[in-house]
Amino acid sequence: MDYDVVIGLEVHIQLLTDTKIFCGCSTRFGDTPNTNVCPVCLGMPGVLPVLNEKVVDFGIKLGLATNSTISEKNIFARKNYFYPDLPKGYQITQYDYPLCQKGFLDIDVDGRTKRIGITRIHMEEDAGKLIHDERQDLSYVDFNRSGVPLLEIVSEPDMSSTSEAVAYLKELRQLVMYLGICDGNMEQGSFRCDANISVKPKGALDYGIRTELKNMNSFRNVQNALEYEISRHVNLLEEGKQVEQETRLWDANAGLTRTMRTKEESHDYRYFPEPDLIPLVVDVAWVERIRKTLPELPRDKRYRFVKDYGIPMYDAEVLTQQSDIADYFEACLKFIDTPKDVSNWIMTEVLRVLKEESIDIAEFNITPKMLSDMITLIKKGVISGKIAKGVFEDMHRTGKDPSLIVDEKGLLQIMDEGVLKDKAKAILDAHPKEVKSYKDGKKQLLGFFVGQLMKETRGRANPKLANKVIKGLLEG
Repeated sequence: MDYDVVIGLEVHIQLLTDTKIFCGCSTRFGDTPNTNVCPVCLGMPGVLPVLNEKVVDFGIKLGLATNSTISEKNIFARKNYFYPDLPKGYQITQYDYPLCQKGFLDIDVDGRTKRIGITRIHMEEDAGKLIHDERQDLSYVDFNRSGVPLLEIVSEPDMSSTSEAVAYLKELRQLVMYLGICDGNMEQGSFRCDANISVKPKGALDYGIRTELKNMNSFRNVQNALEYEISRHVNLLEEGKQVEQETRLWDANAGLTRTMRTKEESHDYRYFPEPDLIPLVVDVAWVERIRKTLPELPRDKRYRFVKDYGIPMYDAEVLTQQSDIADYFEACLKFIDTPKDVSNWIMTEVLRVLKEESIDIAEFNITPKMLSDMITLIKKGVISGKIAKGVFEDMHRTGKDPSLIVDEKGLLQIMDEGVLKDKAKAILDAHPKEVKSYKDGKKQLLGFFVGQLMKETRGRANPKLANKVIKGLLEG
């Protein structure tokens, strides 16, 4: 039997605020455990939360970027449950009145565009963190993360394959990074995903019983966990068994999911309005103020790059992965009108250096003008592409302009046909056997002779002229 797959994702993003959602404690990651805490985020008796306005600003920004309706009336709620990392015994979140509703995000997958609905985006506080000691049977609790502000983005169950799920996550992650509201770090947990998945007989109207998947801290883990769970569901149904509604953890080492707990329903959390926070009213003026701060969104930028600069979609996708790289690309084009050449150098050499040295483009020594000037030297025939790679390395190492490096090292391309002909004759005289083989029909030896000439001139010979001179001598 064929089956339809139904996937919905719940994504938690940690916001880039300096302080927590309801108190003034730092949100800094990696500090000594239990140092960024106070009576408010530790849930001490008699304390009162105060909402961080920047959290609302960021929520509105994401709502606008995902085509959502921004709710005028917002009420916080208490989500009650017990867990050692939850000091108050409840989490302050939103339930009946979320900040954003009924949005969508378009994704490109398998050569087509698909619209994924977004049910809601709401504000909430994070819990603490349990640290398990592998040497002894105990766990530690770090409350530094308690009260760190989150947005939860709940999608509609509109994804029907693992590739769509991954494409949605990548698009959402890139979006929140462009907006400057989240750093998107999955390893540190600032971009976290839970997945709800079910399968049903193909064409059936009713959804199958779903399971929730947790503990997936990379796109690959999300895809692998979903694929495993799809296979598990199908096998159970084929055997005439029933899928149980539960929460399962992905074990990346074993390559399988394990039961964590039976799935709770919303009534299990005993939601009720948070009595310590008054209703939040978001008026039109507030929304419009935030709308004016929206940057060009990544999907719009990708398509604009293809349309305006004539580069392939693949190039546009690479260049727009980070907004600062996209800005660097466009800054280069203020000095030279060869988008594809600039794209090639950024995608290969620039991104290689950034990755090898673990730096961002702001720390990169080569300015857009320097890179553009170097490409101009290639286009004018002053240096060859091979020489340019060495010039590029010197530019990054020293911060010097390309023309200065070319002058200092005597790297000007040799365009004098007479000079190249003299050197080429000496090379042919030194390789009589290869010359005979060429004349006997082994034409691929042309590359060998050109290579020798490039070696003799330390890469300074103009490649086209070198080919012409060698071929003329061999066949003249």
